[in-house]
Amino acid sequence: MQQVYAMNECADIATRRPRMALPALIAFICAFLVSTVGAAAAENLVDELRKATATVVLVDEGAVDASRASVNIVWQGDVCRPVVVNSSDAPIRVARVDLFDGKHRLPGDTPIYGESFQMLAQTVGTLASPKDLGTYPDRTHYRLEEPEGLRTAHGMLLLSPQQREPLLIGFTSCRRFDGRISFDASRLLVSVDCEGIQLAPGEQAVLEDLYCDSAPLRETLLDRLAKKIEINHPRRRGFDRPPMGWCSWYSYGPSVTVADVRRNLDWIVANAPELRYIQIDDGYQPWMGDWLETGKSFGGDVKGVLHEVRARGFEPAIWLAPFVASPESQLFRDHPDWFVKNDSGEPLRSDQVGFGGWRLGPWYVLDGTHPEAQAFLEQTIRTMRVEWGCSYFKLDALYWGAIRQGRFYDAKATKIEAYRRGMAAILRGAGDAYVLGCNHPIWASFGLLDGSRSSNDIQRHWTSIQECGRETLARGWQNGRLWWNDPDCALLGPELTRGADGNPRAARELPPNEVLFHAAVLHASGGALLSGDDLTLLTPASLALLNELIPPTGRAAQFADGDFIEGRTPTPTGELIYLFNWGDEVMTRRLEHPRQGTLRDYWTGESLSELVDEHGNLSLPPRSARVLEISQE
Repeated sequence: MQQVYAMNECADIATRRPRMALPALIAFICAFLVSTVGAAAAENLVDELRKATATVVLVDEGAVDASRASVNIVWQGDVCRPVVVNSSDAPIRVARVDLFDGKHRLPGDTPIYGESFQMLAQTVGTLASPKDLGTYPDRTHYRLEEPEGLRTAHGMLLLSPQQREPLLIGFTSCRRFDGRISFDASRLLVSVDCEGIQLAPGEQAVLEDLYCDSAPLRETLLDRLAKKIEINHPRRRGFDRPPMGWCSWYSYGPSVTVADVRRNLDWIVANAPELRYIQIDDGYQPWMGDWLETGKSFGGDVKGVLHEVRARGFEPAIWLAPFVASPESQLFRDHPDWFVKNDSGEPLRSDQVGFGGWRLGPWYVLDGTHPEAQAFLEQTIRTMRVEWGCSYFKLDALYWGAIRQGRFYDAKATKIEAYRRGMAAILRGAGDAYVLGCNHPIWASFGLLDGSRSSNDIQRHWTSIQECGRETLARGWQNGRLWWNDPDCALLGPELTRGADGNPRAARELPPNEVLFHAAVLHASGGALLSGDDLTLLTPASLALLNELIPPTGRAAQFADGDFIEGRTPTPTGELIYLFNWGDEVMTRRLEHPRQGTLRDYWTGESLSELVDEHGNLSLPPRSARVLEISQE
């Protein structure tokens, strides 16, 4: 497409400058030297990573020399597959393998983006000052250990030093082990967590594939990473478009009833039949683990309601957390031997090693390596698929399937293997249904999911809208490549309360600018679209906005950097431009009129002349966003 417009910050750059004073000149030279050194360091880091000698760290012994254990590494282009070998004549237990441990020599202000082990966190900020994106970090909320006290990303770390190409270090497989990239202001440690696996004399273990490269654009690196991941973990096929539907959780939570589902189904039939998946999200079951039973508070039989959904021409969808069980559940009381054990051989209570669960806990964890647990998982999902008619499964709390410090039925299995074997059983039961992962281990889930939640639970306040927006846009590179991203539900209407008669009432609403910001994130994600409103309370304006979100583009917007201010998505006739003002002050962007084609506001249809002032400036109020559409003539 011909480039017919330009966007820049509104501040003009003077063409005539006064002579630079000596202190300013010195500062300029120092800054130039720092950037030059940083650029050289970044270029050298890729080479150093590829030439590094790996170190094996044994349980209770620390690093050992090659006479006891060695690592074979052969780089093929920008990817290698390390293999650790027991070179001694006695068994060894491998804690981790360090593929690189040294100085990165990058400036401390180098921006970063790293993934976490589980879905509910990411790492941003800089090398010297990393920040958590998300409120449930691995190291605190889930109590995952970090090597040497360094801040740790799992799976991948993208580095974007000033004045040079971004570089990416990432693992392109996750068959058995968790790949980690740990760092501080000066040190970089790339390692594989081997969980203390035992190797007999001469025995070897294939580790995870490592990718390292640089490129002019961050999106290029992320695209390459996704393609290399798909080589090792081919994407599930069968869903060529992201799903659309309705979810009960964000209006009713665990208090959803049969009447709530029926009322919204009636509205969807009349007003938005494109929302084909009708999802009952928690609240129907008596306890975690007893998924085929219906609790009294639901007010009816869950199986019967799902049959009603199917009879009216829609797709029944169900939520469950397949790996966890409440202590009071029939499942746990009848089959404690199916669960992950602690060091004493008793079922491991998850709050003893991490987060114990958010409801009906503390949870115990089904052992994905146990044959009878696998059979239970497969049969439960198959019953829901065949007898209940469910064609969409939202699988929550999947992190627990890869719980740390557990003892598995297969003593040689890692937590990644336990999780993937349990998921394989689930997929056998699900057949051709759509499978969405939530609160899941990101890298360990490659090739196992049709959809992946890309943010924390959305809520009707600005802090949540902003945080979930950044989380989702940061994971745009995964959408349509590894799975369909799920940016969580659209909340376009009011919060719900119940009157004395039990019927829904409208309560607090988001300001219009924040609603449009939220809608712009959803549209820019290109992923799934599920409404979380009590749809009977939507105003005509909210319904019109919902209709503009239908259908999803299926393609995530691309951004030049991690500030996520301006993103773009090509269309058959031009391009969509997403502008986000994340701050509390007015933001102004400079817009030049296109020489060809038209520019309009995507939501309202307003033309360019109505959007900009006489100087070509477009203003975005605080906490707002614009979606612009370029159409070529």
